[in-house]
Parts: sequence; structure tokens; C-alpha cells
Amino acid sequence: MTINDYLYLVILPVLAFSTLLIFIRFIIGPTLSDRVVSLDLLLTTGIGIITIYSIHTDQPAFLDIAMIMALIAFLGTVAFSYYLEKREKNE
Repeated sequence: MTINDYLYLVILPVLAFSTLLIFIRFIIGPTLSDRVVSLDLLLTTGIGIITIYSIHTDQPAFLDIAMIMALIAFLGTVAFSYYLEKREKNE
């Protein structure tokens, strides 16, 4: 079993199952913070899936997409924390 087979047959299904669990948490999450954290985790898991697909198909262009998604996820998390900070000051 090569590393490519291991990535495709073991890690990819684990990431797909974790995506399902995270999505359920996104829907059930009682607070806005829970939903934002689960959305950030969904983006991170999606980045992992894109990276494994890029390695498996030997197309490095997908890695650029994964880096852009990571930047968007980071900026979204920073914006949400800024929003929470402003909301706490107003209360």
C-alpha cells in the first residue's frame, strides 16, 4: 500500500465522516458561537479534503485553492471575534 492509496482509502473517508458530524453540529448548535466554530471547522476539513485530492490527482493547482480557503476561514474567524468583542462592549 503506497502513501497515495493510504490517503485515498483511509484518510479521505475519515474526513468525509467528520464533515458529516461537523455539519450535524452546525445545524444543532444552540448558539451563534457554536455555529461559527463548526463552520470554521467545516472549512478546515474541506481544505484537508482538497489537499488530499490534489495529492492523489497530482494537480498542484488545487493547493492554491486550499490556501485561499484557509485565508478566507482565518479572516472570517477574526471578523467574528471582532463582532463578539463589540457586542460585549455594547451590553
